Parts: sequence; C-alpha cells; structure tokens
Amino acid sequence: MTPVVELKGFMVPRSPEGRASIVPPPPWHYSGDLLTIEYRADPARVAELLPDPLEPADEDPGAVAVIFADWQSCSDSFEELLDPVRSQYKECFFVVRCKYHGEHYSRCVYIWVDRDFALARGWHQGYPKKLGSIQMTKPVTVGRAGPRLEPGGTFGATLTASDWRLTQARFTITGPSETAGFVNALPMLHHRWMPSIEKGAKDSLVELVTMRGYDVEVSPAWTGEAEVTLWDAPTEELSRLAPVEMIAGYWRSVGVSWDGGTILEGRNSDERIGR
Repeated sequence: MTPVVELKGFMVPRSPEGRASIVPPPPWHYSGDLLTIEYRADPARVAELLPDPLEPADEDPGAVAVIFADWQSCSDSFEELLDPVRSQYKECFFVVRCKYHGEHYSRCVYIWVDRDFALARGWHQGYPKKLGSIQMTKPVTVGRAGPRLEPGGTFGATLTASDWRLTQARFTITGPSETAGFVNALPMLHHRWMPSIEKGAKDSLVELVTMRGYDVEVSPAWTGEAEVTLWDAPTEELSRLAPVEMIAGYWRSVGVSWDGGTILEGRNSDERIGR
C-alpha cells in the first residue's frame, strides 16, 4: 500500500517536516525604526488606487505617508534572532486612507522589501509587496558617523528596484512629537488577490481583509521638516502620487505583534461571501 503523504508548512514550499516553508506560521513579532514622511498628493490620484467598494477619506483625502522601516522580526520560536539573515529586513511603503461602509482605514498601495520571507508574509496579509533595495541613515549614540535623535539630526533614505531609483527622502528633526503622523494610524484594509490558473477565468481568490497588531510598544517620537522625491520606472507608477504639499516627517521606534486578520468580503472562485 502506498503511504499517505502529508506535507507540512505554513506556506510554500510544503515539505515532510515543514521546515522548508518560506515563512513559519504566525504570530509574528516586529521591532524596528520607522521614518514616516507625510504629504498631500492630488486627491484624484489617491482615489484611483481605491477599488470598489472603497471610497476616499472624508477629510484630507489626498494625504499620503511614505514610510521607510528597518525591522527585526521573528516567530514565536524566536529562533530567527540567532540567525539574523532570517530576521532582519528593510521596507519602503506608501499608505493612504480610505472609507469602507462608513469606517475609515489605512491602506498600503505600494510596498517594497529586501527579503523573500518578508515578501511572502506580506502577500499572505494582503500587502502588495515587491522586491527592492532600501537604505536608511541610522541614528547613533556615540561618535560622529551619524545623526543623533535630537533637534538638528538629519536623515536620508532611498528606495531602488530593478536598478531604478524610485524614492529619495530627507528628514531633519525639529523637536519631539506626541504622534508619528495620522495617515498610517488606522487599522489596515487590504485586498488578497490570486488570479486563476485558467486563462480568462475569474480570480481564484478575492478577499477584502482588515487587520491590526497587538502588544504595541512605541518610543518617544520626533518630528521635523521633510522632503521626498518620486520617480517613475518601466514597471512603476509612483509619480502619480507626487507631492503637491509637504506635511511633516516623523521618527519613531515601534514594537508590535501580529496573529491574523478578518475577512470583510470574499470570493473563492465563483462563490461570494459577505461578512
């Protein structure tokens, strides 16, 4: 008799022991430094990134946040922390706000990461992640090879993908802040999409999901003056979100854990589900 094979693993590839999966199952824990720059774009350009049934935010509908983050992350085993290549990564993402059934949410519309495990985690959560190269100035507490987290400290950050520079940012601290901005301060609202293997068929997976973290810890925040420049590339459309007015920049360290979200609407093949 042929033995029954049961492959294990949270995501692909599944294997006899499950260790080959690109990412272990949640909960996932994150600690990192975030540089957030908020600005106003043309509200019509933000609205075109909101598929039905999403609507623009009632107030400041053109507000955008571009966030550079330097993360260390792990699963509940914490074993990744002793193998840093499995725990450390950077990302750059663009967030807008939207409205769904009268409630306001934050929504990531573009995002790049520099590690495959972070890419896979994002696709599971509905983040539209792509691979890129993200660089950030690091604050220092000793020496002169970096800015201090104090007024006058100046930071730079860049995003490139496929050898094209897409984003360049600059931030100078002017003082402490009670918040780290408002655009990325709401529960996230994302789509999880998977096209059908059959040409011309409907998507195999369409889900509108929401999520937020828990066990959130934050450091004191800093605010200051900021500038950001966006460029296009053959496979990018960032210039459509070009700033028309700067709001402010922020620096804050964040710790958060994540262990799942909620399906608000879904379609698996031809079946539609409303929740």
